[in-house]
Amino acid sequence: MPVVDNLAEEYDDRIAFVAVAWKGTPEDTAARASELMPSGSMVWGLDVSEEVFAMYEVPYQPVTVLISADKQVVERWPGLRDEQEIRAALDRLSGSSVSG
Repeated sequence: MPVVDNLAEEYDDRIAFVAVAWKGTPEDTAARASELMPSGSMVWGLDVSEEVFAMYEVPYQPVTVLISADKQVVERWPGLRDEQEIRAALDRLSGSSVSG
């Protein structure tokens, strides 16, 4: 998550980053979000009813779903990716070729 949080700071003018959890209390989730996403560039939420997970067909965590501005799923992958793989996917999503 720290890699994604760093990228969220870099891409925040082009891409909205949302982290959704489905287990825990709001207090525990907020504490964990503060720990894992200290930049404040990512929005987080708790999906206790699992509606968001069902909507995007996410059976478990971690799963990353990239969604276009017109709300279409453009990429989905299970598990973790390294920074360069994530950056390449974000560049495809945003139509840019930023590198850093």
